[in-house]
Order: sequence, then C-alpha cells, then structure tokens
Amino acid sequence: MQTDFWSPVGLSIEVASVSGIWVLIFGVFFGKVMANKKFKGKVLVETIFLFPLVLPPTVIGFLLIIIFGKNSPVGQLIEWVFKQPVIFTWWAAVIASTVVAFPLMYQSSKTGFEGIDKDIENAARIDGANEFKLFLLVSFPLALKSIISGAIMSFARALGEFGATFMFAGNVPGKTQTIPTAIYVAIDSGNMELAWLWVTSMIAISFLMLMCLHFIKSS
Repeated sequence: MQTDFWSPVGLSIEVASVSGIWVLIFGVFFGKVMANKKFKGKVLVETIFLFPLVLPPTVIGFLLIIIFGKNSPVGQLIEWVFKQPVIFTWWAAVIASTVVAFPLMYQSSKTGFEGIDKDIENAARIDGANEFKLFLLVSFPLALKSIISGAIMSFARALGEFGATFMFAGNVPGKTQTIPTAIYVAIDSGNMELAWLWVTSMIAISFLMLMCLHFIKSS
C-alpha cells in the first residue's frame, strides 16, 4: 500500500512543479506585457487567457485532445519529432495542469505590475535603465508579492486538476495517475482507506498553500 500511496503523490507534485515553472514564466511575461497597455483586441486576448477559469475541465480536456490529437497538425508534428504522441503521457498531464493554472498566475502578476507607481519606473528610465534592467531590478521586485501569490495559487490549482488531466493524460499508474485521478479510481473500486489517505494528503498540502498565501498577503 505504501508504494500505491506515494506514486500518485510524487507524480502530482512533480507535474504541478513543472507546470508551475511554465505558468510562472508565461504568466509573468504576459502579465507584464498586458499591464497598463491599451491596444485593439486587448479584451479578446485577455478573454482567451482567462477562458480556462470558466470553462468546464471536460471542455478543456476535449479541446486539448483536438489540438494535440493524432489527427491534428500539432499532434502529428509532435509525433514526428518525438516519435510518440503526447496524449496519455506525462507531458499531457503537465500541459493540462499548465492550461488550467495559467489564468491565476497571469491575473495575479498583471495586478501586481499594474499596482506599481509609474513614476518609479520612469525615474529608472531617466537614470539610464533599459527595459530589461527596469523589469529585473525595479518592476519584478515591486510586483514580487503578487507574483509569489499567483505562483502558490497556480501550484495548488495544478495539483488538484482532475477533469482535463483525466481526459487528456488518462489514468496510467506510475505515469499519469495523479492524486485526484487516484482518488476517483480508489472510490470507484471501493478502496476507501487509500482514498482517505490521498484526500488527507491533498487537504494537508492545500492547507499549507493557503497558510503561505495568507502569510505573504499579511506581510
């Protein structure tokens, strides 16, 4: 039972960590780009970015299958390059988690960048800072609290993802079986003891995430 218990836990943390890195990179990048920027089509772009927040996980899973499936150009390209399809693989779980967690990171980082006093950034420009130095030494540190909050929420969301992962990555033990899918299978098979262990672990991890988030917001 010990092996059965730890495999989904380790895989969930692994998938959430990798997707969290991608979400952090893209969320901060697009959050910075979209903050205080006005252009035609901005509302449409932001709507697309935030879509995973309101779409049912099964719809996200369906769209991922359509985009990355064997019959799609993207799926065929991936299969040609890597000699195997992405669907029902470890990377499929990462992609699904990244998609559902991205809006939280994007919105949080964008809010952080929007809250920066523009006079501070303009003063840095006057002092000779280029845009890269301005971002690295001024904007990023000032928005750091919001970025960390977004990273924590994104990690927690990726860790608890079920619907899109189940459809797109499947439920292969030791390969794509995360804690949420393992709980579903355990309940379906009547193994309530193992289900309770996984549920308790998710509650504990989520509690720690929320405590960290509360600490950051109150500091």
